[in-house]
Amino acid sequence: MVPGILIALVIISQLYFTMAKTATQPYRIIKTEKDFQIRLYPPVTMATISMDAKTYKELSSTGFRKLASYIFGGNQAKKSIAMTTPVHMDINDSQSSMSFVMPSMYTKDNLPTPNDSTIAIKTTIEEYVAAIKFGGYANDDEIKKYAARLESALIKNGIEYYGNFRFLGYNAPYQFWRRKNEIIVNVRWK
Repeated sequence: MVPGILIALVIISQLYFTMAKTATQPYRIIKTEKDFQIRLYPPVTMATISMDAKTYKELSSTGFRKLASYIFGGNQAKKSIAMTTPVHMDINDSQSSMSFVMPSMYTKDNLPTPNDSTIAIKTTIEEYVAAIKFGGYANDDEIKKYAARLESALIKNGIEYYGNFRFLGYNAPYQFWRRKNEIIVNVRWK
């Protein structure tokens, strides 16, 4: 009886997380290809933490904890800020970063100041990116594999890209089903 109840609770929680509405960073699809999309992202405000981390695992645990603390009241106003998707990660060999997109009602000027001085509040610029999707749980190997697939598709299609390939994560770690991840990179688009 108890195992049946536990299984039912897991299924119900997964359905909840799959159907729960979380604000998502807006973008406009410019072009859809077989393996990727070209998107236009308007400027948004982000809370960003930069670290010397060189792997997904190193950046995700510490970075997420610090940024989550900020939006759950770890700021001078002790104000909770809604979680949005995706979480942005730029993992590289020099300085990696993780960013939370702030809800659209916030700007750099009206967000509460973080208690953690290593968190920076920034407004992005409009950017064109290429994006490729993949499911399941992300790790360094999957991120590298899909970055290589996106790079190959861009080269094949004659699309010039620049900057680092970045990871976008959309799901809470405890959501098992219907996970969504993306790799993006800036592209030159007219």
